[in-house]
Amino acid sequence: MQTPTTLEAWLAHCERLHPTAIDMGLDRVRTVAQRMNIRFDCPVITVAGTNGKGSTCAMLECILGQAGYRTGVFTSPHLVHFEERLRLQGQSVDATNLIAGFAAVEGARSLNGEVVSLSYFEFSMLAIFEVMMRSNLDVVILEVGLGGRLDSTNIIDADCAIITSIDLDHMEILGPDRESIGREKAGIMRTGRPVIVSDPVPPQSVLDHALEIGANLWRVGQDFNVSGDKQQWGWAGRGRRYSGLAYPALRGANQLVNAAGVLAALTALRERLPVTAQAVRNGLAFVELPGRFQIIPGQPTLVLDVAHNPHSVAALAANLDAMGYFPTTHAVFGAMADKDLASMFTKLLPLLDRWYFTDLPLPRAAKGADLMAQWQALNTRKDAKGAAFADPMGALQAAIAAADPADRIVVFGSFHTVGGVLANGVPRLQAKHLNS
Repeated sequence: MQTPTTLEAWLAHCERLHPTAIDMGLDRVRTVAQRMNIRFDCPVITVAGTNGKGSTCAMLECILGQAGYRTGVFTSPHLVHFEERLRLQGQSVDATNLIAGFAAVEGARSLNGEVVSLSYFEFSMLAIFEVMMRSNLDVVILEVGLGGRLDSTNIIDADCAIITSIDLDHMEILGPDRESIGREKAGIMRTGRPVIVSDPVPPQSVLDHALEIGANLWRVGQDFNVSGDKQQWGWAGRGRRYSGLAYPALRGANQLVNAAGVLAALTALRERLPVTAQAVRNGLAFVELPGRFQIIPGQPTLVLDVAHNPHSVAALAANLDAMGYFPTTHAVFGAMADKDLASMFTKLLPLLDRWYFTDLPLPRAAKGADLMAQWQALNTRKDAKGAAFADPMGALQAAIAAADPADRIVVFGSFHTVGGVLANGVPRLQAKHLNS
């Protein structure tokens, strides 16, 4: 094989290597990691859950960055550029650094004629871990890709685990119900180490596993609590209290649950990673994460949200409802074909007036026309309309052309849907009357 010299070429190489895109298990990736001597000499926080993982990682990163720590965050998937999957001190990694990491993985994968097959996710994760090891970090934050127990990130023993909300998603891999899914996510726990469970009603399987292995369980409502009014909120947990906090800069009622878990994790790690109350306040105030109920001011208003399962769509519906009155809401939507689309449509039918269904550039994705057919089968509103488009940007342009200045446009669904409208930067919408 001719050694790739660009990030794009390395990613194309990774896509060709393994027979299946998702191959759960740790043996292959652990073998290569051991050959590379992958290990972190600083605290590691691993975050699992159905929804809220990315937001939790971003809040941890921002607070710890405000406290002066050198942070490294591995997250997936990306919205636009692969480099988003590794943030070093809040900034996406440079492609040049990643290229060296990919070369290191390839060398270790093919050691002494024993070639280990790695999936795209496994190969790229190891390349990112190699870059993190060379970056002199004070803290590493890992977002689980899928599940927990058999996810590649679980080759690293977390000093603190966080399990966010647990709901039904990826059921063909993780199991048919919340108990099965919770059992998989609980696999990131370690004996004697803190695990923060920020789901208010966690599956019993999560609690049972913590007890079984002797993890140090921190449970919302028992070991830490939140309180607040419309202006501010407070947090209290084992030996620490924060009061008069501004709400997180990430919008949406669900973000308070994520923030509560973050403060519990930081409290559990306070002897190794002390943070001041001011760092907490600043971190929550300055945190940013594209595509999580991201409201972009303009005429019309634009909302971007990677809600792509029933639980996150329910949160999106509540957040949209809380925004107030808009004459018409236009929705650009694209999703994978294996999602529970009927539940997602049912939650949003009352709120969305014009639908713009889009194809996405993946074999797993539903075609826009198929999405529209499923929506039509459920839609009972005579005033609602829908159309199908070849790509997210084309769908957004059609929505902009049809929208009045006082309307809003919601782009939601797969990361590829939101990423598709961010490919050329954040769209800034100007009403038609401003352009004339």
